[in-house]
Amino acid sequence: MPAVTFRVRWPDGNETPGYSPSTIIYKHLEHNASYAIDDFLQRAEAALNAASERVREVKGFYCSAAMDTLTQLRQTSQSFSQGEVRVNFTPAP
Repeated sequence: MPAVTFRVRWPDGNETPGYSPSTIIYKHLEHNASYAIDDFLQRAEAALNAASERVREVKGFYCSAAMDTLTQLRQTSQSFSQGEVRVNFTPAP
């Protein structure tokens, strides 16, 4: 199962790294796209939960790294009452 790394640029310019254990994240988030924070969080939650579920189907357990990423994104988003985030996927080596 190919993993995907990405970066989220917040309204203040800071970036947070992210990890998805599955390419299913591409169905929820687009490279170099901007999203309102609430929309982004809904998309990220759907994507990371689906990716973690794929791991469970294959390996028998959920992906804690995907859930850690989601927790970090939720915590960071609390610093912003409005604005947009930009998502950039890291190219595969």
